[in-house]
Amino acid sequence: MNGKPDAVVVGAGPNGLAAALRLAAAGLRVQVVEQADRPGGGMRTEELTRPGYRHDTCSSVHPMAAAAPFFREFDLPSRGVRLVHPEIAYAHPLDGGRAAVSRYSLEETAAGLGPDGAAYRRLFEPLVEHGQDVIDFFLMSRLRRLPTRSVGAITHFALNALPNVRWLVHRYFRTDEAQALIGGAAAHGMLDLGRPLTAGLGMVLGMLAHHRGWPLVEGGSQRLADAMVTALEQQGGEVVTGHLVTDLREFEGVPAVLLDTTPRAFVGMAGDRVNEGYRRWVSRYEHGPGVFKMDWVLSEPVPWTNPEVRCAGTVHVAGNLTETMAGEAASAAGHITDKPYVLAVQPTVVDPTRAPEGGHVFWAYVHVPHGSPVDMTEAIEAQVERFAPGFRDTIVARAVKNAPAMEAWNPNHIGGDISNGEASLRQMLFRPVPRWNTYKTPLDGVYLASAATPPGPAVHGACGDNAARVALREVFGVREVPRLRPAA
Repeated sequence: MNGKPDAVVVGAGPNGLAAALRLAAAGLRVQVVEQADRPGGGMRTEELTRPGYRHDTCSSVHPMAAAAPFFREFDLPSRGVRLVHPEIAYAHPLDGGRAAVSRYSLEETAAGLGPDGAAYRRLFEPLVEHGQDVIDFFLMSRLRRLPTRSVGAITHFALNALPNVRWLVHRYFRTDEAQALIGGAAAHGMLDLGRPLTAGLGMVLGMLAHHRGWPLVEGGSQRLADAMVTALEQQGGEVVTGHLVTDLREFEGVPAVLLDTTPRAFVGMAGDRVNEGYRRWVSRYEHGPGVFKMDWVLSEPVPWTNPEVRCAGTVHVAGNLTETMAGEAASAAGHITDKPYVLAVQPTVVDPTRAPEGGHVFWAYVHVPHGSPVDMTEAIEAQVERFAPGFRDTIVARAVKNAPAMEAWNPNHIGGDISNGEASLRQMLFRPVPRWNTYKTPLDGVYLASAATPPGPAVHGACGDNAARVALREVFGVREVPRLRPAA
């Protein structure tokens, strides 16, 4: 870019790219600087095992990208990004060949839960009916948050979401199937499921399965990142890769700098210009458990005992609710378990372009103690084999990343924590520090725009979009938020 840009974004993950696109929509000259050799952050897709086999390296299933206001405005189909939906959004196999499954249809899902069907409808019908208002309300910045639509549904959600998931499922459900279905979704939050707010995550993800589904990006998550980069470049912006920022003075004279990084990285780049009070709050910001991730090439689809599980995009491999909770409690307490909660995805069930003809890819991760270098290969494959006898015989190749390797691959994943900070009640309300405008930093013109700010983790672009709106107002005097430019 000739001359200084109007704004620089550090980090080319989904939030950094969302921030850049909102700034560019206002006519600003925007430069994105990324440490890795390709943009995307957690949305990268790589050939980790063999040529032609494309594995999503972190984020793979995108219910939030399908529902979030930013991506609805971005208009994925017009950008050549196709979301593909499995027949079953997610499944939770149980011993004895049983399984709980979540379909796009709320009625069909409830019908499959037998005596808990009516209670499932009672919990989710208000949310699904007003799904878009519920999602929009919780993804927007608290600076402009005022529920004016679907207040009843939002209240219904809030009253049930604040407690822990054990309270929620025991209030509504009696069967293993219904309890496991909600508990398995809640475990995406990487928290001890006995903690507050875990009910909320189970409800949000459960609702999204019926509202917008749990789709994958055809060809890999990288295609979504690439579409965002292309859109930025078409507006005169640029993305510079392979550049590590260590000192914010590098951008002296740039009016606005937005950081899709950890709070710790910001403090490091700012040096002694950050006051001691803010520095202390950042030092108290907690990162949760890490992940150990595996990617496989398979000779055939996973031979799940229950045939419906074979049609699911996402599979929660953990047994009943008691076992799921025990697995998550172990990692949160710093322990290793031989029966972990395994979060698995079967991309080629719905997207055969991920592999050469006749080939299959499969991935899974488990939560481990923060920063643990433990190898969970045996525990993961044993859990899958438990519900899919013969699975090990289908393995052609595998690649693994422990928690330290996840951090080395993406510095935002401190200790292997892919959420950029524990999603506890306190840290979801005040993320990363207790102040009204958490996107602002103590440095004029510098803003945090990562998942360490509200509304937190997931591929929704809201953290970056919210931060960009603040920067537009405070730095550039833009009061009316510019609409994203349509596809060229």
